[in-house]
Amino acid sequence: MAILSAPITRDRGRELSRAAATGVLLYRNYLVYRRGWIIFLTGFLEPVLYLLSIGIGVGKLVHGFDVGGRSVPYADFVAPGMLAASAMNGAIFDTTFNVFFKLKYQKLYDQVLSTPRTTSDVARGEITWALLRGGIYSAAFLLVMLALGLVHSWWAVLALPAALLIGFGFGGIGMALTTWMRSWQDFEFITLGTLPLFLFSATFFPVSAFPEWLQWVVQCTPLYRGVVLCRELTTGQVGIGSMVSVVYLLVLGVIGTRIVSRRLSVLLLT
Repeated sequence: MAILSAPITRDRGRELSRAAATGVLLYRNYLVYRRGWIIFLTGFLEPVLYLLSIGIGVGKLVHGFDVGGRSVPYADFVAPGMLAASAMNGAIFDTTFNVFFKLKYQKLYDQVLSTPRTTSDVARGEITWALLRGGIYSAAFLLVMLALGLVHSWWAVLALPAALLIGFGFGGIGMALTTWMRSWQDFEFITLGTLPLFLFSATFFPVSAFPEWLQWVVQCTPLYRGVVLCRELTTGQVGIGSMVSVVYLLVLGVIGTRIVSRRLSVLLLT
């Protein structure tokens, strides 16, 4: 009886390197999702359907837009936006809904922290898993773009790392926000934030369509930086300004990861 009521204590077993500890959590997630391939498939199909219906369908009625001083067809304009949105959705879904369930109901992280693993290991493992999921979506979407003739530059090879960077930024911030969630109703704020980002981050029309003051607001949002970066890579309009988006998303992901580590320490170790 005394054993059953004893508090959970940390096992002083074998220590692992950061990479190995991250790999343990990745392998655990792989085992859970290896039979849930249809969940991954639905996440990939959504941006493809948007591309076919709006980019190609509506694109028949819309003239191209200017990108870096060069006019591109509407489908070429929309496709990189869908690529960036796909990376965002994959990362956000995994680091919000799934992490909340593991944290509040499954109590997975309590079990992980009873071993030599740390809250930083948990943060790296979950965010890396979200990156892998977003990366799979992005790689498949790039193949669709290539098959439809929507890729016009060798710079597009870097669109996959760019998509991973977008996933890193949104994964870090998404998981950080999840640590403050109190119930499933709070996830309405996630939808309230991601839906306007999806619609107004120059995914379907250029930012110049907004009033000048609103353009500044849009240009400061993370998905806009991701859309611009992917569009510059797939159309070959890469410049020094592209580094602004890279640094922005990298800093966003690092800040999110650090917040997650500290918040998990407060929630689970104090």
